[in-house]
Amino acid sequence: MSYQIFTASNREELAAALADDKWVVACLCAGWCGSCREYAVNFAAWAERSPQHHFVWIDIEDQADLVGDLDIDNFPTLLMQRGSTVGFFGAMEPDTRQAERLLQALSTKSRDELEREARSSAERREWQECDLQQRLNNLSDAG
Repeated sequence: MSYQIFTASNREELAAALADDKWVVACLCAGWCGSCREYAVNFAAWAERSPQHHFVWIDIEDQADLVGDLDIDNFPTLLMQRGSTVGFFGAMEPDTRQAERLLQALSTKSRDELEREARSSAERREWQECDLQQRLNNLSDAG
């Protein structure tokens, strides 16, 4: 299983998954959120069922330097990314079934298809600003 709770001390693990061209599924939540705490169990179980992907739990307050200006209106918010291409960014129902189907559909797409889709609408172009790989690079450059 490839699952991590993101902290300042394990940034390299997330960077390695992104560099390895794996699908990374990041759940952006907050420790004070009851829905997030409930979702965490389902998210970890999903990660266990999907060892070919990398799952990461990011507390938006504890990791404010990484999250930065991302617009997170509702919880849970998921970010699905392969390499430097964000395939999805948005709030989801606190049940993993819909998210699992979405990731399965994204996983069938070629790199070229993903990149075309990433540029296909204003919303998807905005998602590219959520790129965790770039955000990690910016943290390294700042530090």
